[in-house]
Amino acid sequence: MKTLKGPGIFLAQFQGSEPPFDRLETLADWAAGLGYVGLQIPTGVGGLFDVAKGAESQAYCDDVKGMLADKGLAITELSTHLQGQLVAVHPAYDALFDGFAPPEVRGRPAERQAWAVGQVKAAAKASQRLGLTAHATFSGALAWPYVYPWPQRPVGLIEEAFAELGRRWKPILDVFDDCGVDACYEIHPGEDLHDGATYERFLDEVGGHPRACLLFDPSHFVLQQLDYLDYIDRYHERIRAFHVKDAEFRPTGRSGVYGGYQDWVDRPGRFRSLGDGQVDFGAIFSKLAAYDYPGWAVLEWECALKHPEDGAREGAPFIRDHIIRVTERAFDDFASSGVDAAANRRLLGL
Repeated sequence: MKTLKGPGIFLAQFQGSEPPFDRLETLADWAAGLGYVGLQIPTGVGGLFDVAKGAESQAYCDDVKGMLADKGLAITELSTHLQGQLVAVHPAYDALFDGFAPPEVRGRPAERQAWAVGQVKAAAKASQRLGLTAHATFSGALAWPYVYPWPQRPVGLIEEAFAELGRRWKPILDVFDDCGVDACYEIHPGEDLHDGATYERFLDEVGGHPRACLLFDPSHFVLQQLDYLDYIDRYHERIRAFHVKDAEFRPTGRSGVYGGYQDWVDRPGRFRSLGDGQVDFGAIFSKLAAYDYPGWAVLEWECALKHPEDGAREGAPFIRDHIIRVTERAFDDFASSGVDAAANRRLLGL
C-alpha cells in the first residue's frame, strides 16, 4: 500500500495580477514557503502553463518541472477545468462561458468547442511529457438546464444529451489513453457529471473507458446532501485525484439545497476553509488510505468568509496532519504464532 502524497495546492483561486500571484515561479515560492510540496496548475486563457506548447516541447516541460523541483515542488496535475467546460455548453450558457475562451472564438460556439477540445487533448500530451498520470477537468453540460424535471422532460432528452457528451469525449479519452494519463472529472453541480448516477450514465456512453476517471471533492457532495463516504466505497477504483475542500450545509425553513438565488454568504450550503466546515476528513483520508489511493491530496480553497491567504496558510498543515502514513506491517504481528501450512491443516482436522 502507498501513502497518499501531499500537501498540494490548486493555484487557480490564488492566481492574480499582483506579485507574488502573477507568475508561476513566484507563486511556487509562496506555496513552498507555506509548506506545500505539490502544485495543481491551471491552464487555458491566462493560465500558468501553456498546454499547447507543453504538448509539443519536451524542453518547455523539463524547464517548468526543473524550476519547481529546485524549490522542492512537484506538479500534482494540470487542470483544464475551464476548457473541459467548453467541450459541451448548452446555448443558454453561451454568453456566460465565452469568457473562458480566447477572444478570437468568442461568439462562435463551434469554433470555441474545437479550441477547447484541442486544449484538453494537448493537456494529455503535456501531462505525458511531465511524467504525470492524472489530469483534472470538467465534463461540460448539455442537460443541466433540465436538472429538475419540471416541466416534464420529453422522452429521450437526457439520453440524447449523454449520448452526445459521450461522442464528444470519447476521442479525447482515447488521446489520454495513448498518453497513459487518466482524465479525472470533478463531480460538480453545473456539470452533467454532478453525482454518481450521472457519472455512471456517462461511463456507459464511453464504453466504460479506462481513462474516464474521477476527481473527488467532498464539498460538492455536502452541498447536494450526498454521502461522500459511500461514494468512495462505490467509485474508489476510479478516483485518481482529490480536492481537499470543506463545506457546510445548514438548511432553514426559508432556504435549502437550491439556495434561493442568494449570494454565497447567505446560502445554506456554502464552501468553507479547511476545518471550518462539516466534512469528516478523518474518515475520508482513512478510506483513501485503505483503498490504496495512488494520488495527491490537493487543497482547493474556496470560502465565503475567510481571506484566501489565511486559508492557504492553514491548509498545508491541515492536510499534512490528515495524511496517514500507511503501516508496513500488521499491528498484531508481535503475536504471530508462526504456524505453517501443514500445521494449519492439522488445526482444521484435515
